[in-house]
Amino acid sequence: MSKFIISGFADEIDANFMTQLEGLNKLSIGYIEVRGVNGKNISELNNQEVKEAKTQLNNYGIKVSAIGSPIGKIKITDDFEAHLETFKRVLETAITLETNYMRIFSFFMPHEKDPAIYRDEVMLRLQRLKEVNKGSGITLLHENEKDIYGDIPERCLDILKTLGGDDFQAVFDPANFIQCGCVVYPNAFDMLKPFIKYMHIKDALANGEVVPAGYGLGNIETLLKSLKASNYEGFVSLEPHLGSFEGLAALENTGFADKLEKSGFDKFELAHQSLVKILESIA
Repeated sequence: MSKFIISGFADEIDANFMTQLEGLNKLSIGYIEVRGVNGKNISELNNQEVKEAKTQLNNYGIKVSAIGSPIGKIKITDDFEAHLETFKRVLETAITLETNYMRIFSFFMPHEKDPAIYRDEVMLRLQRLKEVNKGSGITLLHENEKDIYGDIPERCLDILKTLGGDDFQAVFDPANFIQCGCVVYPNAFDMLKPFIKYMHIKDALANGEVVPAGYGLGNIETLLKSLKASNYEGFVSLEPHLGSFEGLAALENTGFADKLEKSGFDKFELAHQSLVKILESIA
């Protein structure tokens, strides 16, 4: 029996963590993908702040589906040792917040250079993340993201065939593939389906504009139908990107965040309603 569990990046509701949790309670969403907490990225929290976040999560009855970490979102030419230390800290945070998943990336590629030049270095760095993660109980989820090595399906598959296992799987983001000029379904989805452990619910138009699920080229209803047919049990995590929020500019490798209206509960609610409509249609 397939089971979709709704979660989401609630920092798109508000920077304040308690306001995020209040918003999730209003929508009866029992999970959060933690990324921004009181205006700070999850990787920047100290031990006391992590403990306070855990207490607040308990108070609101919300569990953590995944850590929306920025690990791997540095240039492939940047110093990796310092980044590895950040990873160790985020791993401790994930354990404290009692989640089984952490989202990671595969490093920004230099513009106008063939990513194949950096393949070995990408694999080496990701392998080192796996080694540090060994025994933690956390599954690292590689997300396809614009301008990183694993931005197109073929290179995502390369990563997953090289490093994939119980501790290293894929989070599938339809909108990011659209923004890279890729065909989400059937191309990207069929290629990566064996490795998909987690879904980001984000849709987009051909020009890259993000829209609510079902209104773009992501074929999200078809994707979820296919996952249901294969007895997928896991998270469908709302990442609306329908408005600008604190920390968005730092997350993106482009300046598009400056053009968006402010995000908030209303836009998150719209994203949630669109997903629920799709889930009801395939029930």
